[in-house]
Amino acid sequence: MEMVRSAYVHIPFCRRRCYYCDFPISVVGDNAKGETSGTIAQYVEFLCREIATTPSGESLETVFFGGGTPSLLSPGQLSQILTDLDSRFGLSAACEISMEMDPGTFRSTQIEEYVKAGVTRVSLGAQAFQDELLERCGRTHRVRDILEAIAWLHRAGVKNISLDLISGLPGQTPEQWQDSLRDAIALSPQHLSCYDLVLEPVTAFGKQFQPGETPLPSDEATAQMYRTASKTLRRAGYEHYEISNYARPGFQCRHNRVYWENRPYYGFGMGAASYTQGQRFTRPRTRREYYAWVEGGCRVEVPPTTAREALLETLMLGLRLAEGVSLREICDRFGEAARDRIVTTLQRYESSGWVARDRENLRLSDPEGFLFSNTILAELFQAFES
Repeated sequence: MEMVRSAYVHIPFCRRRCYYCDFPISVVGDNAKGETSGTIAQYVEFLCREIATTPSGESLETVFFGGGTPSLLSPGQLSQILTDLDSRFGLSAACEISMEMDPGTFRSTQIEEYVKAGVTRVSLGAQAFQDELLERCGRTHRVRDILEAIAWLHRAGVKNISLDLISGLPGQTPEQWQDSLRDAIALSPQHLSCYDLVLEPVTAFGKQFQPGETPLPSDEATAQMYRTASKTLRRAGYEHYEISNYARPGFQCRHNRVYWENRPYYGFGMGAASYTQGQRFTRPRTRREYYAWVEGGCRVEVPPTTAREALLETLMLGLRLAEGVSLREICDRFGEAARDRIVTTLQRYESSGWVARDRENLRLSDPEGFLFSNTILAELFQAFES
């Protein structure tokens, strides 16, 4: 029987849209706050209606508030959502409750109320430690806001803090990237997420820039930034436990591991994805369509995932982790032929040092295997086309 123990909750509101963002969000302006915005209040009402229509199950062990900018919620709105989740499913005593926050969107007292409501982990969208890069990205905060936010989080007793950084930004130099890593480490977060800029066609950056062309760093420069991050953060005592994520021992993100281990999870809210009963489903990406879907009873009609799709998803997600995937589990679930085809396909990458086998585990090397994971995965997908 399927055990769903995690929930993702999408809060789509942002004061502005960053120039690299293609997430399903709603821009509400620089002065919007959950306690005064009718738009945000209406969304929370529909979100809680969706939660109420979901069949109850096992108590939740992780909840992740993503966005958007969840820190635009009032403490009362956050508490209402958590109360409804608890009423519907239950929240385990050791539930990891993560919340994405943007510097400059909350005050010290707000953090204290979030913690009282149950938040145990905060993911802070720092992105860079240079004001000129933050401005170029369309971010509303500056470096001083990052430092102030960290001080408030510590004062509120948050003991699990993650920082987000982005490499490959327009005009970003290797020295600036090294400085951002240094400044982030100096703040002693328990966790760091380092993402390479992806140019999506619908974004401002996607319309303005071409990959590999100035002012974007070259492909080799961004690859070197990745190597620098891996080397610098591991030396500072962080485990490089997933392609883009680093943690102090004991502080890996439990919620995100649910995704990478291809375990089931609920998704709630506009544009949120869920994976239950062998079905992946993404909700409508606009508020109007999402509200209509909730009004219609939240009906989901999606074909179950096929065995081939499940295998490729297991490989695509599991190989993001430092420990990789278990060949024994692949064999038990998908058969010896599937395991043998994987091993044969990746033999030449073992020779090059991009792939390693430890007993029954197959993993990508750090940093080169991680760096060229798309190439490796493309070959695996091709091997299972027929």
